[in-house]
Amino acid sequence: MNRQESDRKTRMTVLVALAANLVIAVAKGVGGLLSGSPALLSEAAHSVADSVNEVFLLAALRRSRRPPDADHPFGYGKERYFWSLLAAVGIFVVGGCFSFFQGFEALGRNEQESPEGYTVGLVVLGVAFLAEGGSLVRALLQLRGEKGAARDPALRTVIAEDSTAVLGVLLAMAGMVLHLVTGDVVWEASASLAIGVLLVCVAFRLGRDARDRLIGESAEPGLRRGVEDLLAAQTEIDNVAALFTMGLGLDSVLVAARIDLAPGIDSEEVERVAVRIKRSIAQGWPEAEHVFLDITNAPPRGGV
Repeated sequence: MNRQESDRKTRMTVLVALAANLVIAVAKGVGGLLSGSPALLSEAAHSVADSVNEVFLLAALRRSRRPPDADHPFGYGKERYFWSLLAAVGIFVVGGCFSFFQGFEALGRNEQESPEGYTVGLVVLGVAFLAEGGSLVRALLQLRGEKGAARDPALRTVIAEDSTAVLGVLLAMAGMVLHLVTGDVVWEASASLAIGVLLVCVAFRLGRDARDRLIGESAEPGLRRGVEDLLAAQTEIDNVAALFTMGLGLDSVLVAARIDLAPGIDSEEVERVAVRIKRSIAQGWPEAEHVFLDITNAPPRGGV
């Protein structure tokens, strides 16, 4: 499957998640205000954060496919990771911090909650569970059905959000039920705090992955070993002094090698060897869009 088709499927997955989260955010917000449930309000903030993040991911899918230009000669592939980083920040600030606020604020409450209001809240959470679960299933099916889909930060973010949303709904439901049964608000406050911890952990993981790729992460080990073996197998190469790789996007890798050629090769032969090596790397690893060779033509043996 080509990258354009893969992006189309990912875009549809993100749109499905966005539509589900917008509807769920409104339902949770109304239910939380009617019932006064801190756990339900935390989940509403969670859905709002997810909705904002999906807008970021849609921007990432569109902007990362722009062709290279004079200002960005290696293209815009890393935009995916930038917008994924913003999504991680959104999860942390909007979702995690608000959940902590709701949890601590609930511990200071002392009023009795209405069973009718909580019944509405539980129904809302039940619908949210089905919607989030459906979105998660779609994302997992795409992950399973596409080779290399696990490297797509947009798809990974949707899966992380939906998985967290499903678990968050279960935590909120458990907190609300235990609050109603025991009459102790600490159960629901604990659910809000647990949702906050969950969101912070997810945000940290997504943010760390985006950071690694933004600052220049090397290509996967298989590509590095393969290129090094190919270079070492060339009879004209005396030594591979250094090999550098860096991911520029989902399907774009920079490869730079410092190689010493065998003694006695003239300048014309050096050019032919360089062209052949670059062509071999491009054929073996199509994602290696940019290949640079720093060639040292060693002096003839016995020479000064």
